[in-house]
Parts: sequence; structure tokens; C-alpha cells
Amino acid sequence: MKALQQRILADGHNLGHGILKVDSFINHQVDPMLMHDCAQELARRFQADRPTKVLTAEISGIAPALLTALELKVPVVYARKHKPITMPDTVFLTTAPSHTKGNYVDLMVSPEYLGASERVVIIDDFLASGQTILGLIRLAQAAGAHVIGVGTLIEKSFEGGRELLEAAGMKVESLARITSLADDRIIFAD
Repeated sequence: MKALQQRILADGHNLGHGILKVDSFINHQVDPMLMHDCAQELARRFQADRPTKVLTAEISGIAPALLTALELKVPVVYARKHKPITMPDTVFLTTAPSHTKGNYVDLMVSPEYLGASERVVIIDDFLASGQTILGLIRLAQAAGAHVIGVGTLIEKSFEGGRELLEAAGMKVESLARITSLADDRIIFAD
């Protein structure tokens, strides 16, 4: 998606070590118009698969997931990282490594909001190693739901996440595929 690529080039910051900072328009401050355009495109790519829920991880995935769910006219569920007192004792729980935090995070979903009849599309801000998304897939599968695919705003294809997800049988759609962040540059697949 050219608008997203142009925004990454204009306002994204390559911090080295495979880290791309997009805090000014995706991760800390959100550009709602760009996010809306991205959500429309992701919804278009998954509409024919007839999803009944959108699933994402707390926190950065919520904005693209919410707007994609709005376009698809389905609810969005986000996996919590900390269990609130309002969540039942029995939950779907997995752990996944966090690339930006340098440790493991818990991901949990209440069985009240994810069940066996669901057709789930997973939407997230980044696809890098694929570990967080694999965690979301495990949560959906634990609920008995059918995962119909994964959509992300930005893919760092040099980290191998796509191959991991496709090997697991997932349809993968990314709006901006980055092939390299070497030498302080941002290189796209297109």
C-alpha cells in the first residue's frame, strides 16, 4: 500500500538492529485517516473469507484491528497481557517472545469472547518473527476457532515470520513489506 510506504519513509525511523520506530503514526500517536485507509484495505483482502471476529494483541494491534473489524462489521477481541479482576479464572493463555521488550509476554483471552464457531482473522501492526501472531493462533485454536488468515500493517520479511505462518497453513496479507533495514535505510519489497 503506497500511502503506508510513503508515510514510513517520511516519518518512520530505522533505529538499527531491525527496529523500525513508527510511534508518530501507528504505535503511540495514531493517524486515524491512514489507519482507516489501511483497515479498508485489510478488510477488502479478508471480506470473502467471511470472518466473524478480529483478534489482536494488546496494545499496538488494537487500532488497526478495531478499524478493520468496523469495516468487516464484526467484533474485535484483543488478547490481554495482564489478567484483570473482571476476567474469569479459566482463560485461554499462551506466552510469546516480545522483540521490542526483549522478554516473554503472556497473552490471554476470556472464553466468553472466543469460541468454536468463530472464523477469526488476526490483525496486528507488525509481522516480524511471527511469534506473537503464532501465540494468537494458539489462543484461537485453543478456543476451537478457525483462523482464516493474518493481516498486518508492516512486515519485516527479513525476520522470517511469513514463512513460519505460511508453513502453519496461514494466509498472510501485509500492507508494507520491508526487505531490509540495513545501513540506516528502509527497503520495501515492491
